[in-house]
Parts: sequence; C-alpha cells; structure tokens
Amino acid sequence: MTTTPKQLRWGILGAARINERLMPAIVEAHNAKLVAIASRRPGAGAATLARFAPCQQGITVHNSPDDLLNDDTVEAVYIPLANHEHAQWTLRAIEQGKHVLCEKPLALTINDINAIKAAAHHHQVTVMEGFMYQFHPQHARVLELIQSGLFGEIRSVRSNFSFMMRPERMYRLEAPIAQGGGAMWDIGCYAIHSLRMFFQQDPIAVTAINHTNANGADIAASGVLDFGDGKFAQFDFSFARARRSEYEIIGTKGGIKCQVVWQLPGDVPVLTWWTDDGRQVEERLPAANHFRLEVEHFSDCVLSKAAPKLSLDDAQSNCRTIVAALQAAAEGRVVRLDSI
Repeated sequence: MTTTPKQLRWGILGAARINERLMPAIVEAHNAKLVAIASRRPGAGAATLARFAPCQQGITVHNSPDDLLNDDTVEAVYIPLANHEHAQWTLRAIEQGKHVLCEKPLALTINDINAIKAAAHHHQVTVMEGFMYQFHPQHARVLELIQSGLFGEIRSVRSNFSFMMRPERMYRLEAPIAQGGGAMWDIGCYAIHSLRMFFQQDPIAVTAINHTNANGADIAASGVLDFGDGKFAQFDFSFARARRSEYEIIGTKGGIKCQVVWQLPGDVPVLTWWTDDGRQVEERLPAANHFRLEVEHFSDCVLSKAAPKLSLDDAQSNCRTIVAALQAAAEGRVVRLDSI
C-alpha cells in the first residue's frame, strides 16, 4: 500500500506580482500544498488564483492577512508584501505559530531581524529570507569548481544587477530608502548577498555611491566591499540600465562567470570559466525552477525539523552590509561594519 507523502500546508499573505512565480512553485512542489491566500484588496486574491493557479480547487480566499493567520489549516505562510511590511507581518505570523518564508528583504533594520530571531526561537517556528536564486543548481556548481581549487584563492568578485523600470513598477520608487523604496532593497540586496556567498565571510568595510530621485529612493548604486587581506567585491545595480543579472569571480589561477543569475524555469544556465594554463570552458546546465526548489527546501526543513540553508544569521549579516552601504553612500565615506 502506497502512502501519500507529507505536504506542508501553505498560505500566501498578499496578491503581489511575485505570485506569478511563487504560486505555481507552491502548487508544483511535491511536498507543499496551497490552501489559502489573503489580500486587503477586494477580489485580488481570487483574481490571483484564477490567473496563476486556475486548476486548483478548494483554496480559501481571505479578505485580510489577519484572517489567514488565524486559519488553522495554514501551517506556513509566504509573505510577498511591500518591503517595509515584511518585518511586522513576519512577527505577526510567528506569533500565530506559522512558519514563514518572507520575500527579501526580511527586514530593513538589524533590530527587526533580532526581534524575528527571538520570536522564531520562542515559538519554535522556521523562518527564512526568500533569496530564491540560492536554490538554483548552477550556483552549487560554481561553488564546487571554486572548492576544487581550480581558480586558486578567490581575490575578487563582481556582481551586476539591472533592468529598465517599467511604468507599472514605478511604485518601487515612490518611497524613500528608509521606507524600503528604491533599488537597494529591491535588487541591490541580491548583488550584496551573492558577493558574500563566495567569500564565505562578512566584509569588514564598504564604500558606495548612489543616485536618488526626488522621493529619496535610489535608482542606481555602485560600491566596493572590503573583505580584508586584499580581497574586494564590487557591486553595481540600477533600475535605469539594460537587463543584467550576473556575477564574475576571479582567483589567483583563473575565474568563472555566471551569465544569468535570475533564471526562468525553462532557461538553460550557462557558466563560462577559464584558467591561466589556457583552458576556456563553457558549461550548459539543465534548466531548473529555483522558486520551486526554494519552496521544496523550505517545506522539507519544516517537515523534517531541519535548519534551512539560509539562516537568520545570514539575513542579519546581509542587512548589516546593506545598512553600511547605504550609510557610506549617504555620508560619502568608508563605513566599517563593526560600527553598525
């Protein structure tokens, strides 16, 4: 007799555009089941279901996030709300005993992340920041090649994330940086997170410049992270340049480039690498859906009571680096992270 595999019951706390990717990912995940969605906008939850999960039946549509958090059938929630709302709704979900996958950034301040860590520990729930790209196999392949020693000691990493802002997304530039608006909290957090991944440590200092609009939102920024001992990482991101989502890593014997970090499910990942002894290699990897892999990883962690790949300590470190970079840009100086 076959047994039905255990599935984690999910609720989505909002009808944001990212549901185009996350809702099908939850539906397709082998260990997840979508049971509810909530929206504060009348009809938005039902419309989102009809658009992105039209064949799903029996999903409860709530008229407020609080109603979803009080729904006993929901075990875990995905939070895709506006950046400045992430921390408060994560805390409210934790207080209701829900596990939380929160879209990046988890919070805008280190104090908020500290509060989330304390609450998650007290209520014994799993909380993870939603950096979906981390779950694409291409990055594991990059790390495998680095750890093989093929490129020697890593000395420099560069990340570049940009796209031209569409008119329907201009709301991202309406709020100032302090309220979660602008490019840093939207795409810059990816750039900084990927740089930290390859040095396997936190930077000691940062310098940055940015361009802001009349609302105090940053449109573009560039900067350098100092990891000590001559190891540097450069980030560059913008809402006013052609689409790029790439990183390049250079060591003492060679280097490797990830051509596209934000893969769509059908895209073929391409890595190019070279060494000083003359090797030039292009690797094409199988397509993968990093959103589904993220949902399956989180669901498995909850069901098996395992720690997620992205810890709250990692979220805290990324937030500290971002805050330091924003301070460096605002004050026009190098900022040490031990001062944050």
